Amino acid sequence: MKTLSLDLRERIVAAYDAEQGTREEIAKRFRVSVAMVKKLLAQRRRIGDIGALHHRAGRKPMFGEEHRQQLRELIARKPDATLVEMRESLQLRCTLPAIHYLLTRMGLTYKKRRSMPASRTGRT
Repeated sequence: MKTLSLDLRERIVAAYDAEQGTREEIAKRFRVSVAMVKKLLAQRRRIGDIGALHHRAGRKPMFGEEHRQQLRELIARKPDATLVEMRESLQLRCTLPAIHYLLTRMGLTYKKRRSMPASRTGRT
């Protein structure tokens, strides 16, 4: 569903404040649901703003700066640590891909290196 423009939100609230009808009439006039009118009025009453609140939606990040620093220190101490070992050292309940994506966002690679010299016969 599309977000209502700020202009439309302001016109809905202004119509309600000017007592140009009931919530139901205002909803019908602006072609929105009655619930939307109620939500706008409640949001204005609660936080004093009627703008969209997309930045507050969704799941909150599991990893904070403290976890990132611990992960950097762990990789510095033990660069060949597995994702399972990293999860256990951070003492988090998360999936292994979550740690992988965190490493990627941090710009750290998680690639096992060969412990033996490269082959002379071909490229590796």
